[in-house]
Amino acid sequence: MLPASFHAYPSFLVIVAVVAGLIVGSFLNVVIHRLPKMLERQWRAECAELAGTPAPPAERYDLVQPRSACPKCGHRITALENIPLASYFALGGKCSQCKAPISPRYPAVEALAGALAGYIAWRYGLSTAMFGALLFAWAMIALTFIDLDTFFLPDSITLPLIWAGLLFNIGGTFTDLRSAVVGAVAGYLALWTVYWAFKFATGKEGMGYGDFKLLAAIGAWLGWKMLPLTILASSLVGAVIGIGLIAFAKHAREKPIPFGPYLAVAGLIAMFWGEPINRYYLNLF
Repeated sequence: MLPASFHAYPSFLVIVAVVAGLIVGSFLNVVIHRLPKMLERQWRAECAELAGTPAPPAERYDLVQPRSACPKCGHRITALENIPLASYFALGGKCSQCKAPISPRYPAVEALAGALAGYIAWRYGLSTAMFGALLFAWAMIALTFIDLDTFFLPDSITLPLIWAGLLFNIGGTFTDLRSAVVGAVAGYLALWTVYWAFKFATGKEGMGYGDFKLLAAIGAWLGWKMLPLTILASSLVGAVIGIGLIAFAKHAREKPIPFGPYLAVAGLIAMFWGEPINRYYLNLF
């Protein structure tokens, strides 16, 4: 009954998708904040085990526990204070107890996840492509902000994303399986080659291995034909933002800027508008 309603009233599907996106966006904020800390704890425990020293006891810390709290006063966030977007504006962007400001990035992530969900539902309708695009877009949001915070793209997101892209394309959801497999391999090797060429030429590392895996994931989802567009678009986005940061935000030239967010933005561009962009350039030549 519900799927029939979605097909009969596409606007209803868009509304449901936006609401779901806002809820997922709230969860993505937890992932963005906690996943790097969880991985750091895991690495410290593994290092202690290798060194033969007992790891210090630690309270449970994952994506579920402990409950979210104000970082300044420790106030536990209640259910009413955790409603996406609404709670932020109702509280005036401040903690209900100590009045410390809440980062505007939290509602921004929620709004972005909701807006992308609404656009995807409008574009694809109720279909396998819609569910795949939602998963891809929400993963891109999480990876973008984790990389901005830590200069790190966790394998716990990038590697499952590669396999998910291949699985969705078994039935040709976004591209045929052959193109997806070639895209995953070519995406990884493309940046791997650039990495080693830059390192041999300068003795420095120009990017991390997480960037290779992210481009491999984009290739697995969209196929090898979208890789040139993704690389070009990410470079253009990176150049524009980098120049803007240096010119207007006084960002030091020698201070590194993560490349993952540019790849993520380019991947979304390729997913939504890659086909017409590629056709346009092919027609030019």
